[in-house]
Amino acid sequence: MAARKSIYIPSFQHENPIPNAARVGYLLMSGLIAGVDPETRLLPDDLDQQLTNLFSYVKDIVEASGGTTDNILKINVWLKDPGNRELLNKHWLSMFPDENTRPARHTQPLQGESRALVTCDIVAVFN
Repeated sequence: MAARKSIYIPSFQHENPIPNAARVGYLLMSGLIAGVDPETRLLPDDLDQQLTNLFSYVKDIVEASGGTTDNILKINVWLKDPGNRELLNKHWLSMFPDENTRPARHTQPLQGESRALVTCDIVAVFN
């Protein structure tokens, strides 16, 4: 079995002692990704900015793993207000413009008292 490798990016770090993602062989799975500001480490009040940050982290994590966004197989998204899918889709289409090569996505309500308006995790596959 291939050794597990922890993936870290400097712009987004968890408060707990866990990596952004872990890769074993061809498979990468991330922890929870939120749209915190990379400078202040705080959540912006604006969903659009949280989505900008979140998709930037998704790209950075996959690239730090040795791949590109083309390696992403699925993204699970938690959205505070599921009615905001139009804004989510704007960012989604920016990252994945080709309808024939987009990853799968599942969007569900984000529960709890967090100021996060959106979070996600990713699964990516490498050759």
